[in-house]
Amino acid sequence: MFDCIIIGAGPAGGAAAYHLAKRGRSVLVLERSSWPRIKPCGGGVSPAIAQWFDFDFTPAISTTVEQIRYTWKLTDPVETNIAKPMWMVRRDVFDQFLMQQAQGQGAELRDQTEVTGINFQGDSWQVNTPTGAVMGRYLIGADGAQGPTAQWLKLKQSKPRKSLVMELGSFDDQMPTFEFGMVKNGNIWGFPKADGYSLSVATFRGGEPKNLLEELTKYTDKAGIPNHQPIHEHPLRLWDGDKPLHTQNAVIVGEAASLSDPLSGEGIRPAILSGVKAAEAIDQSLAGVNGALEQYTQVMHQEWGADMVWAGRLAGLFYRFPGVGYRAGVKVPAATRLLSQILCGELRYADVANKAMKSLSPL
Repeated sequence: MFDCIIIGAGPAGGAAAYHLAKRGRSVLVLERSSWPRIKPCGGGVSPAIAQWFDFDFTPAISTTVEQIRYTWKLTDPVETNIAKPMWMVRRDVFDQFLMQQAQGQGAELRDQTEVTGINFQGDSWQVNTPTGAVMGRYLIGADGAQGPTAQWLKLKQSKPRKSLVMELGSFDDQMPTFEFGMVKNGNIWGFPKADGYSLSVATFRGGEPKNLLEELTKYTDKAGIPNHQPIHEHPLRLWDGDKPLHTQNAVIVGEAASLSDPLSGEGIRPAILSGVKAAEAIDQSLAGVNGALEQYTQVMHQEWGADMVWAGRLAGLFYRFPGVGYRAGVKVPAATRLLSQILCGELRYADVANKAMKSLSPL
């Protein structure tokens, strides 16, 4: 009988496993893939996550960036400094590093173990796998945008949105780039790594485009980027309103909880935040604190969801008038500084939303 079983070994699951194990709780992490696994992802991480841990993330960071480039339909470029350096990571390396820290605290990882179903029996969870059932007093669903745990727990999620990722093995450009205007209701972004480059495309509002791959190919052709690399699909679940994130002896975290930023698409920082808060809540519940899991939902609504209301409003306005948004918002150096401060946790969208919405409104 484990104190907690975590389904999924990504950033949310790894963060929860680390903090629960550090508190002396017995933790089992079940991961369906062989570990470490390749994870298509832009890989931008806010250094703000360091405040939630007592170890150095340097071994997991591929490179650090201090500047960013924007283009409008591959024209009208602007390059500007960001307020705080941002980390660029390879998800296989980053996720494995975080899980290794959890294992160092006593958490157990079983990879190549797919969860086939869950049942609540008495006061604990039975988690079924092809090699047999395991039991845990509490359960964390950290199995991402496509995982079934949230549905099994009957917890609502936002509709998944398609995202495509192309991993370039080598690339000369070492500056993050955001392209606006070529994809309706979305954008294309490229993030450098020490040994390559990740190119991603997604939409954030409205209906899904008929052919997102075609939009990405048009960009690579015009930008002169080799496009013969494999294309990976990576669905996103953007925050679209407060929802219960807990049920009987169980919580959901990360993209399983639909926490990705509806304006920037940022997902790793909220995933880790939710893992940290879930661990705190389950530790308290194991200690006999009533309402600890309900408090987890409330904390995530207060510390993340409340600000995502503003992010959603800004996204709605920006993608309704993207040309105005690019000229009056994106190209203004102060906007980049403010956004990087938001990503680093120094500011909230609520601190700048009213002024930003006025500047984005068409004349």
